Amino acid sequence: MDKQVRVRFAPSPTGALHIGGARTAYFNWLFARQQGGAFVLRIDDTDKARSTAASYEQILDSMRWLGLNWDEGPDVGGAYGPYRQSLRQSIYEEELARLQAEDRVYPCFCTPEILQEDRERAQKEGRAPRYVGRCRALSKEEAATRVAAGEAHVYRLRAPESGETVVHDLIRGDVVFRNEDMDDFIVWKADGTPTYHFASCVDDAKMNITHIIRAEEHLSNTPRHVVLFTQLGFDVPLFAHVPMILAPDRSKLSKRHGATSVSEYREQGILPQALINYLLLLGFSPGDDNEILSMEAAIDVFRLEQVAKHAAVYDVKKLEWMNGQYFRAQSPDVVLAQIWPMLSARGWVRADEVDRAQIAWVRAVVSFAMSRVRNADELLETMHYYFRPVESYDAKGVKKQFVDPAVAQRLRSVASALAMVQPYLTETVEQAFRALIEQLDVKAGQLIHPTRLALTGVTVGAGLFDIMSLLGRDECIARLVLAADRIEQGQIQSSEESAI
Repeated sequence: MDKQVRVRFAPSPTGALHIGGARTAYFNWLFARQQGGAFVLRIDDTDKARSTAASYEQILDSMRWLGLNWDEGPDVGGAYGPYRQSLRQSIYEEELARLQAEDRVYPCFCTPEILQEDRERAQKEGRAPRYVGRCRALSKEEAATRVAAGEAHVYRLRAPESGETVVHDLIRGDVVFRNEDMDDFIVWKADGTPTYHFASCVDDAKMNITHIIRAEEHLSNTPRHVVLFTQLGFDVPLFAHVPMILAPDRSKLSKRHGATSVSEYREQGILPQALINYLLLLGFSPGDDNEILSMEAAIDVFRLEQVAKHAAVYDVKKLEWMNGQYFRAQSPDVVLAQIWPMLSARGWVRADEVDRAQIAWVRAVVSFAMSRVRNADELLETMHYYFRPVESYDAKGVKKQFVDPAVAQRLRSVASALAMVQPYLTETVEQAFRALIEQLDVKAGQLIHPTRLALTGVTVGAGLFDIMSLLGRDECIARLVLAADRIEQGQIQSSEESAI
């Protein structure tokens, strides 16, 4: 094709941007950027009953968040606007009038009751339920008279009755459809507005769209679109139908499998770089073992003809793993700026008493803790014991680590050892701790595990000596002594009890 490549993403503003739609948008964006073409955003808002301003804004916001900038669209303009179908009614009317003048469409007066009877009869006879062409043979005079009399009607396209329609698909190859299976489909509704098929094809033609990259579910509609382009006298664009996205159980992805919209994942702390990277892998393989690809890198490796034909299986665990890769690669300063309002809301930092030392300490905690988490929520959960005293202890940990009668005295011994450490650093704390293990003649776990539980309230986490260094000498000693006192006084409260 010697034209400039022009692709479009045309969502309907009837809900949030689904990850399937986002994947389709990304593949269009990649192809346009790779080919030096234009990526057009068009809003298919002819469904007035379901389209909302809130959905429209949410779709645009989600695409911006993902980094999918468009070259033409409703908010940036362009040479082929308007870019909202609700503003293009006069264009559709002109094209309908041209088809009428060329006798390529005809009015159909069949009522819903008649059409339902036709469908039921076809099913009983084992035939596909399709329009029988009852109004196709009406004379122009009779049709015009009935229209003039105000009789309700739609307009149907005169579809070919024999032969084949071939869809040239860049992913699937040539897909052949029998014309006898295609009825005279409706292009203009009784309320005076175009159908999706008609409006979409007119817009694609008028906007000089060269490639239509869309979901596999649209493939069954494509022979109608090929016929429409032909009947309208327009060039037929090239098509590429990307595979469906299925849930892990290979059923259709839905709410019961978890979040399905871009905005939901954004609220859950998924980073845009991670989500857009993961969407690339839903139907496309970069061809090597490196799955972490920036948008710039993806432009270089993406090949439309290498997109898979088979369905892609959505794996939220893979997304969470990928989010962890991107999250941990961030600067601690970036993460700290992101979570500071959350720290303040929890009362862990006081905005009115912030000093350089406090910020440096919090940054050190963030830098250390973020190396083991996948998102901001996990980071906050991991950090909680740095900012608030231990009120309760993990129930299983209590039963396993605090039952030995010698534990309380061992914790006091740790506290005494820490009081002598100079300087108080991770390395010196570890040296003193391991010397105490030898002195007490106990296994390392008999001292490490109770100490961790006393200091953090949990049994697993990051390196104990790093935690002790970040908590500081005085806080560690206070928590160890408090835990020893509680054990001796029988006042240990487990996390199970505190939740009651």
